[in-house]
Amino acid sequence: MANIDFSDLLKKLQEDKDWPKLYMFKFIITSDNRNMALVEALFSENAEISTMPSSKGKYTGITAKEVMLSPESVIAIYEQASKIEGIITL
Repeated sequence: MANIDFSDLLKKLQEDKDWPKLYMFKFIITSDNRNMALVEALFSENAEISTMPSSKGKYTGITAKEVMLSPESVIAIYEQASKIEGIITL
């Protein structure tokens, strides 16, 4: 999988000096238990994770809300998520 450059996102996140804060992540994955488990493993047990299957059930939208300590911690989640095959980050 190609390396994704998150430097622009990091700069935007660093403009906000109010950290830690609640951050919302959104992903779309193919609907299977393995992918779901991989995404859920990115977050702590304190994260609020919700899912919504597509109308035909082939894909699942995942929203995760978690208090993040810094912009770098947000980028770390996105970097780990980018390694999951077929994931789409919104």
